[in-house]
Amino acid sequence: MTNLPSPYPKIATLPDVAAFQARLAELDLSIPCDTHVESGSSSPLAQPIHAGGFAIGNRFAIQPMEGWDGTPEGMPTENTRRRWRRFGESGAKLIWGGEAVAIAPEARANPNQLMLNASTQAAIGELREGLVAAHRAATGSSEGLVVGLQLTHSGRYSRPNRQDRGEPLIAFRHPVLDRRLGLGQDYPLLSDGDLRSIVEAYGRAAKLAAGIGFDFIDIKHCHGYLGHELLGGHTREGAYGGSFADRTRYLREIAQAIRTEAPGIGLAVRISAFDLLPFIPDPATSRPLRPGIGMPVATDGLLPYRYGFGIDQNDPTRIDLTETFQFFDLLRELGIGLANVTAGSPYYNPHIQRPALYPPSDGYLPPEDPLVGVARQMEACRAIKLRYPDIAVVGTAYTYLQEYLPHVGQAAIREGWADFVGLGRMVLSYPELPRDILELGTLQKKRICRTFSDCTTGPRSGMVSGCYPLDAHYKKSPENARLLEIKKAGRDSRSKEG
Repeated sequence: MTNLPSPYPKIATLPDVAAFQARLAELDLSIPCDTHVESGSSSPLAQPIHAGGFAIGNRFAIQPMEGWDGTPEGMPTENTRRRWRRFGESGAKLIWGGEAVAIAPEARANPNQLMLNASTQAAIGELREGLVAAHRAATGSSEGLVVGLQLTHSGRYSRPNRQDRGEPLIAFRHPVLDRRLGLGQDYPLLSDGDLRSIVEAYGRAAKLAAGIGFDFIDIKHCHGYLGHELLGGHTREGAYGGSFADRTRYLREIAQAIRTEAPGIGLAVRISAFDLLPFIPDPATSRPLRPGIGMPVATDGLLPYRYGFGIDQNDPTRIDLTETFQFFDLLRELGIGLANVTAGSPYYNPHIQRPALYPPSDGYLPPEDPLVGVARQMEACRAIKLRYPDIAVVGTAYTYLQEYLPHVGQAAIREGWADFVGLGRMVLSYPELPRDILELGTLQKKRICRTFSDCTTGPRSGMVSGCYPLDAHYKKSPENARLLEIKKAGRDSRSKEG
């Protein structure tokens, strides 16, 4: 967490829903917001839905999050098991993947990411069983509970062996991101043969997932990882780049491989529906141990910008959903009826991907009120939902809404902006939030995530991910003491600056 004054009002300082609605009006944002939150069976958030071939019991979804707390062999630890049990206790009926699980050792985003292979299959199956048992104990029934598994290849952001050293596996040359990673023109690209081998690995992993009871596989296409990067591979040569048909060949082939190897399992896709330019801290506002305000990289020599997806190539600070709609046309053709809409990447434009007031240690201060970022994602989700009513859609970016998440989530479902309210970081600090909304229509304010970003700063410093400020389990851990030292060093430095 970076303790700095903010020009944006904190959500916690808005005393009631009327003040929150006034702030939305001041920013000219069209975020839907109900004045009253319903509880019980009449709530829009409590309504069951048939989605992606499943009967799902309510409108809450738990998003997949890496825990950075598996073993080097890709096995879960007690921290992992605890997190999955808490996902089950949440009361949400759609568990979107649990967390990102790598299909191979080299595909991991960190050295302690879970992997699915013959050696880890039983342990990962026990994660699912523990989640289901916890859900049944908390709610009285596992009816309507659907649990998927997000399979991933981290591509450009692979760090399989050391947290402080990446081992990128890149699909094309990106003039900005290659420079950030120190990759020269001679750095090798994944070949078409490499990608075909990755496709086959997806099929094998999906077969293992089906064997331990997972309901669906999320074919991850978001946040800068390999599937998402390939969508922006306009400059890539060969079978997996260039045209839209070739840039989506990877998805089509993985879907076919999974259906061949595990014909009974469902398919879903989490997609960064749009991207924007990578951002950097503005040097004019940066100080030692104090990030500057985020600003987009200069576009000199980059136009037309042929390195992204869902982006205006002539003005890459703007969204263009033309190809996003083509992607959803393809999902429809492939018979994939469950999609999770997110945006951007935590590695190069986190304020787009995960609106927050406080950046992680290696980030930048938000260049806009984070409510603008929430609205941006919600409006994109709404545009997709209006165009594809037959595809069930999970919405993202709700955590920053804090006290008013129930008001906005209820309105979004009631007005058809999305089919599910997706919750990520919020459930690390407050896993019972969906149950409290559904049963009581209120929240426990002391447990609400305030987007301090410690759950990201910790892993970036080599620690496990968890809610250090609000979850006593992590607050009492040795890692929290290290995290406090990192934050204190930053505060001391700023104090010396005067």
